[in-house]
Amino acid sequence: MSENKKIEKIVGVKGMNDLLPNDSSLWELFENTVHSVLKSYGFQQIRTPIVEPTPLFARGLGAVTDIVEKEMYSFEDSMNGDKLTLRPEGTAGVVRSAIEHNLVYDGPKRLWYSGPMFRHEKPQRGRYRQFHQVGAEALGFSGPDVDAELIMLCQRLWDDLGLQNVRLELNSIGDVDERNQHREALIAYFEKHENILDAEAKRRLYSNPLRILDTKNPAMQDMVNAAPKLLDYLGTESLAHFEGVQKILRHNSIPFSINPRLVRGMDYYNRTVFEWVTDELGAQGTVCAGGRYDSLFSTFGGKPTPACGFAMGIERLIELMKVAGEIHQPALCDVYLVHQSDEAQMQAIVLGERLRDAGLDVVLHCATANGIGNFKSQMKKADASGCAYSVILGEDELANESVTIKAMRSEDGHQTNVPFNAAVDYLVDQITGATDDAHCCDDPHHVHINH
Repeated sequence: MSENKKIEKIVGVKGMNDLLPNDSSLWELFENTVHSVLKSYGFQQIRTPIVEPTPLFARGLGAVTDIVEKEMYSFEDSMNGDKLTLRPEGTAGVVRSAIEHNLVYDGPKRLWYSGPMFRHEKPQRGRYRQFHQVGAEALGFSGPDVDAELIMLCQRLWDDLGLQNVRLELNSIGDVDERNQHREALIAYFEKHENILDAEAKRRLYSNPLRILDTKNPAMQDMVNAAPKLLDYLGTESLAHFEGVQKILRHNSIPFSINPRLVRGMDYYNRTVFEWVTDELGAQGTVCAGGRYDSLFSTFGGKPTPACGFAMGIERLIELMKVAGEIHQPALCDVYLVHQSDEAQMQAIVLGERLRDAGLDVVLHCATANGIGNFKSQMKKADASGCAYSVILGEDELANESVTIKAMRSEDGHQTNVPFNAAVDYLVDQITGATDDAHCCDDPHHVHINH
């Protein structure tokens, strides 16, 4: 290679984004809050592989769904010829695992998962080719109470995150026989209006007519609005289940609206379906979606098991947190160690380890390509870290076997000289005392990242 030839930079895959340090603390805040809320409802974590057998999704999601037809990242394993797929959603893998490991043999389970999903879509705000979801699956529960519980769990999460402009839409898509009756009525209705159907609707007319109801084509809206409604085809049991969900939500003051056009993109759903939507994110307004899927276990060859769950898009909710504007970036550390000689750095390293032993987060100023930096530049770094205190070790401090501790967040920025061996106790008292004082006045719905 010629020495003058420019080396081409390698960039990331389109639609698969890096999580950068400036956003990582916001993700940590979101994830810690979600984990806390899920635990408060008795959910346990499950982790399934990113790669699953392709038939899992083709059978579970439905062969004529957009995900299976256009969006899955599928490939053949060159080592053994297995057909594999990067998971496009999480529910199918959780149910596969529950059947394979007989998880519900001793009773129902509340499970949750978190991680990346993959769909080959046109990247845009809130829609990426690698995206992240948190999901909850309640396995083995048949009544409307668990449907409502999952919805109330979401409401608690929005409250804890300070999200206000999120609303609940609710519907029931009944059971198989009811959907089949509605499907026949839909096909007959759409056949009468075939001149209005676009190419996508015509393609779905006989394979999946329910999805036509979800069209975004303005020219079809009036016709679709007048189409037969599935709610009119529900039997006694489906109606009672739907009423049961609504009764619990009303009793707990959870506002909702019934959207008779609300359907799900996967074939495995039945009865309750719901979405949490917002107007703050443009076209990608759905931040959480879920519902009941009582037939999925049987579809995968397992024992019939009722189930209900949801999945929420982390990227979209992070965007919504930014729009809310109430989340502050946490400090990088509690203490920043500043030093001005080799011997001082050695002492700073010792002090740093002792402070970490005491449970504090500590950043030691280290050399860069430009050197260690003078006192002024180090103090700028300390201030930028957001630390509560900087600890200064210079010639005077070494001579006196002491450290100078500067309060970085007080108005006067007062400094205190403390014996070296007393520095840990002093800083722990100052930092943990301030944290306790701050927490005593907290809004119970405000979220903190605690050390």
